[in-house]
Amino acid sequence: MPLALLISSHVAGGQVGASAQAAALAQFGVDAMVVPTVLYGRHPGWGPPGGAATPVEVIEGMLDGIAANGLLSLTDLVITGYFASAAQVRAAARAIDAVRAAARPDAKGPTVIVDPTLGDDGKGLYVPAEVAEAVIADLVPRADLVACNAWELQRLTGAQADAPQAAVRAARRLDKPVLVSSVRHGDEIGVVYADRDEAWLAVHAKAAGAPNGTGDLLTALYAAAVIEGQPLAFRLARAVGGVAETVSAANVWNAPELPIVAMGARIRQTSPGVTVERLA
Repeated sequence: MPLALLISSHVAGGQVGASAQAAALAQFGVDAMVVPTVLYGRHPGWGPPGGAATPVEVIEGMLDGIAANGLLSLTDLVITGYFASAAQVRAAARAIDAVRAAARPDAKGPTVIVDPTLGDDGKGLYVPAEVAEAVIADLVPRADLVACNAWELQRLTGAQADAPQAAVRAARRLDKPVLVSSVRHGDEIGVVYADRDEAWLAVHAKAAGAPNGTGDLLTALYAAAVIEGQPLAFRLARAVGGVAETVSAANVWNAPELPIVAMGARIRQTSPGVTVERLA
């Protein structure tokens, strides 16, 4: 069974962060070890979340326990997301190094996906500046894939990234594979994948509204396809399709949170509403 290490937020009453990603990965037979950076009752977008940030000593202790059970050598995937302090970011960076160092010689090594959860269009930076600086300095360079929104990609590179070709140019400044969400394409919204050799765009109609956590879900669905060894275009199509169908279901059901578990097998399918094209 594939094994993932998720270092991000845990929200008891919401499908966001590591909570959402663990639920999504389970649909693909991927077990998840969740190391929470915050323990909240609800997403801060609803108001005061309740709970608190996880002390870095607790995070380090959890990671030590995982290592003591020999699980780092079995880890196929690492995803990092939201952090409340720069010390937490540095602990995550050490964990990535430890997972890579423990990898079995006969294994291809873990896939490390960094979601630089820094901010968003219209909201700006929603983590302390020192957290953003630590993510950029300590996690992005360690990533096999950077999964960000267009605003975050602009923050990382200084280049506009809100349209497909602009997102490709900005992504290539990082000199590593990038998955960019919230890319505008006329009346549609899309996701761009770009590396040094090729680039793809998946677009669909904009929903009237969407619960929090769509970026977290996209990252998890794309990661599942990477673990399965799916072709690049299919990874993008299925991941974007899974998010689009989950958001559509949330709107039909008037669900305030993403209905990830209720989606069942539907989350593992592409969507007829998603169009994929090669950009480069």
